[in-house]
Amino acid sequence: MALEMKVPSPGESISEVEIAEWLVKDGDYVEKDQAVAEVDSDKATLELPAEASGIITFKAQEGDVVQVGDVVCLIDTEAEKPSGGDDKKEKSKDSSKNSSEDKKEAPKKEETPASKETKEETSSSKKTYATGTPSPAAKKTLDEKGIDSKEVKGTGRDGRITKEDAMNAEAKHSMGSPGVGKRSETRSKMSMLRRKVAERLVSVKNETAMLTTFNEVNMQPIFDLRTQYKEKFKETHGVSLGFMSFFTLAVVRALDKFPSVNSMVDGKEMITYDYKDISVAVSGPKGLMVPVMRNVENLGFRGVEQEVKRLATRARDGKITVDEMTGGTFTISNGGVFGSMLSTPIINPPQSGILGMHNIVERPVAIDGKVEIRPIMYVALSYDHRIIDGRESVGFLVAIKEALEDPKELLMNGNVEKALEL
Repeated sequence: MALEMKVPSPGESISEVEIAEWLVKDGDYVEKDQAVAEVDSDKATLELPAEASGIITFKAQEGDVVQVGDVVCLIDTEAEKPSGGDDKKEKSKDSSKNSSEDKKEAPKKEETPASKETKEETSSSKKTYATGTPSPAAKKTLDEKGIDSKEVKGTGRDGRITKEDAMNAEAKHSMGSPGVGKRSETRSKMSMLRRKVAERLVSVKNETAMLTTFNEVNMQPIFDLRTQYKEKFKETHGVSLGFMSFFTLAVVRALDKFPSVNSMVDGKEMITYDYKDISVAVSGPKGLMVPVMRNVENLGFRGVEQEVKRLATRARDGKITVDEMTGGTFTISNGGVFGSMLSTPIINPPQSGILGMHNIVERPVAIDGKVEIRPIMYVALSYDHRIIDGRESVGFLVAIKEALEDPKELLMNGNVEKALEL
């Protein structure tokens, strides 16, 4: 009996997927629940498990776009599992065939223009030439194009420059002189996820009034707290005390002060949320993914660090689900992990704001009239100016700066160990 395997629905609003890669070969025996294919939706890459054991027959090829509910393969559930034998007879036939073909006489090699010219020169004269001397035809070509014969390597007898050498030199001269090494290129199809991300990013630039405002943060107070408590925090909770928890809780505080940043445009209406679902940009094997931490206003430092680790691990392992990337009212992007000093992050639609973190560099700053060295991070807020004005955007970023520069009072209510649950 042949079991039809249909494309399951990856999530709401998704009607089609692309066969990204078959993980087995057509005609293979597969086990039930074995991953047989990877499919790309416009939000995530998901594995397609076999619904039964048997011989698989493909009904769609890699790169095909199929609708949810379409049949992509058949599984013959009555087929017996192979015992592991091999087709020695076929291999023997192939071997003897290849052997007989090798014995066939090779076709005669055709003479190239260069070899003909060299042959003519050899037969017409026994005279030897100095290396780099052009033939009359080659000299004419080089003179017409203004190419010095010293720049051309001859392949003729005694290193003489042939007409073909001159023509090759002309081609190189016309396109510039490429350096040594490969000059190849490859062309590959973008995944559905990557194409969808590209479309969304372009639409954001075209459909929103996006602006970016910047500020700088003295990270010394956070450095001091992490140095003092990170070992105890990890021993107690099993996760590191990173920067993301400080930034996430600073965002929650700033969103409370400026709720318009936690809003989005829907036609002629503005929707403002009373909860904070924070999207976190993560680089995955299939490109940028943005999983969501739900109701972050209810999480503390431990909860944020554990959730960030869980989502990042699932994204990098390719196990993230569409539901885990759906929604989100605000996004945090950390380009600093790649060494970015400053950037203008692009809004993650339909959201209206995104905070960009960057790398931390020691810089000279003025403190109480004196120049001192401090670890400084530049932060950026990109926002939709249609619903967020300058007062809200600048005030929001200043609130982020205040919380990060005084985390003990503004994020921990003056009690560090209670806030860190130590």
